[in-house]
Amino acid sequence: MENTDRPAATADPAPMTAEDLRDRARLYPRVTSFRSRRGSLTPAQQHNWETLWPIVGRDATDTRLDLEQWFGRSAPVIMEIGSGTGTSTAAMAKLEPGIDVLAVEVYKPGLAQLLGFIQREDIDNIRIVRGDAVVVLREMVPTAFFAGIRIFFPDPWPKARHHKRRLIQSGTLGLIADAVVDDGVVHIATDHADYAEWIAEELAAQELLVPLEGEAPFSLDRPTTKFEGRADREGRSVTEFVLRRIPRAGEH
Repeated sequence: MENTDRPAATADPAPMTAEDLRDRARLYPRVTSFRSRRGSLTPAQQHNWETLWPIVGRDATDTRLDLEQWFGRSAPVIMEIGSGTGTSTAAMAKLEPGIDVLAVEVYKPGLAQLLGFIQREDIDNIRIVRGDAVVVLREMVPTAFFAGIRIFFPDPWPKARHHKRRLIQSGTLGLIADAVVDDGVVHIATDHADYAEWIAEELAAQELLVPLEGEAPFSLDRPTTKFEGRADREGRSVTEFVLRRIPRAGEH
């Protein structure tokens, strides 16, 4: 789906002022919100990568995606930021075949596991982008497009000096709000108490995403992963935020 609201390029765009650059750096800091992790693929995963990735996968670039063409149909799309090993992604996509899922993740072995789920369970409503979710939100996806965005257990970056790397902050919340349709739903879950407090404070400082009252247009039930089970055994409870994007006519 092309975003027809984007302004046409001009031959001589006005240069950015120093103030423009400072504002851009403040809103969209170029600090990655994920840890770079290495991991090798098993022979089966490598086979899946070679055969399935060219069909259902893309690397993050500055090229806008035509999601309807990629999925081969027009259907509500949910973006999942940080799909990890794909356990929840695959399970939820399989239960809701009428909804398409765009999964974003940086960890190649995790993406290879998701490809395995897609192959073994014949799931055809998942597409994957490998890369920084901020780049994907800013460059690759249309505005006012997604029925919802899921962010399950983002890296908490617990040390104070790393808090600037946390995904949930003012700039990215603005990008997330721009990406969802009016009354679209943003579903966030964390098992880190300090991060939950941080998220609550960041949400309180903005007005575009408000607590959802009533039913969501898609399932909010998450399968319990082994990581969440471990958190429960360690006494760490999960905090969830379910938010609605206010209609754009109501922005002020």
